[in-house]
Amino acid sequence: MRRLPASTVWYGYEAAASFLWAMVFTVTAYYFVTEVGMSPLELVLVGTVMELSVFVFEVPTGIVADTTSRRLSIVIGNVVMGLGFIVVGGFPAVWPILVGYAVWGFGYTFTSGAMDAWLADEVGEARLTGVYLRGAQVGRVFTIAGIAVGVGLALVDIRLPIVLGGIGTIALAAFYALAMPETGFRPAPRGERSSFGHMAATGRDGLRLVRSRPALLAILGIAAFAGMWSESYDRLWQAHLIEDVGLPSLGGLDPVVWFGILGIVGTLLSIVVAAPLGRRLEGASPEAVAQTLSLLYAVLAVSSFVFALAGSLWLAVLGSYGIFIARQVGSPLFMSWLNRSIDDSSVRATTLSIVNQADAVGQWTGGPAIGALATVTSIRVALVAATACLVPAFAFLRRAARLEARVSLTDGVVEAPD
Repeated sequence: MRRLPASTVWYGYEAAASFLWAMVFTVTAYYFVTEVGMSPLELVLVGTVMELSVFVFEVPTGIVADTTSRRLSIVIGNVVMGLGFIVVGGFPAVWPILVGYAVWGFGYTFTSGAMDAWLADEVGEARLTGVYLRGAQVGRVFTIAGIAVGVGLALVDIRLPIVLGGIGTIALAAFYALAMPETGFRPAPRGERSSFGHMAATGRDGLRLVRSRPALLAILGIAAFAGMWSESYDRLWQAHLIEDVGLPSLGGLDPVVWFGILGIVGTLLSIVVAAPLGRRLEGASPEAVAQTLSLLYAVLAVSSFVFALAGSLWLAVLGSYGIFIARQVGSPLFMSWLNRSIDDSSVRATTLSIVNQADAVGQWTGGPAIGALATVTSIRVALVAATACLVPAFAFLRRAARLEARVSLTDGVVEAPD
């Protein structure tokens, strides 16, 4: 099979991964609550186990991607993630699900830094933001399809979309192996690829880059505190709607249909918001991207607070849509901004893995504490506590934006002709 252009592969990745992940994750929390009977603490522990796996393996697998092959790392990661999904869907009990999520987290570490580093090297920084934003729009369209298919399959068997999502993720690995080009990456010399000393040196170079750039250090703070919030919200939001707010009957259909409707409408709204924003920010300066991210984080915090305190369905839905749109629109912007802050391609995947590791630390430290709070008090109180974690994340974002602006100004002075 002929290798495809990098941007085409990226759009294919956004389409397929968005479809498969929407198909799986639309139903998993509902599956955990209704089929497995998990408590709020167990719901959060699922994510904690996954994030501990990410924390342990994130940097080593990022180093592999920087020294051997980003394409190979991505292929391995998708195979392992697919196996994790199959275990989660195949065994409806707490311990097998925890194992499945640990396996999934291990596989994810092979892709998390490698995929974005691969894209940045293949398309270049000048095109990066535009490709990210267009790819995100493609992903949103296929997310709608994935939600619809996932809910339809769940009405037959709640585990079916999870298992099929795993099989599809393994098939996606075969597509990457055959279609993905790798022309912008320069691997380490063959004799050094398996050398522990060389891999350790790559890890040290990535850490040195992070320490030398104050903005990157601030980004680690963003990732850690945002991780504390996301782990709690992602595991508890459906339980909050089911147990605290209440879902009205929908023509006798299974309540999982509600989550499908909420996901589809939220995705449509994010497409509407992202389209004009993408045209405005394509080719924009890092400072403009950072300002937009600050606004989106503010929307995220306010919406999260509204959702946590909502006593009626319409108010909870309003808050959830604000959260959904801010995350959907902000995620590709954040990755573009982060990639443009890394000026050494040889350690790009490692540096991205360090940032993902900070996110994992936030998730596995904050998640269990907030899950325990939900168990001894209520899910509503826990979600309010989780929202408080977004305040320092916002402060770190503002600091990183100021530091990046200062670096850009300094670079402009240095590069100006005499």
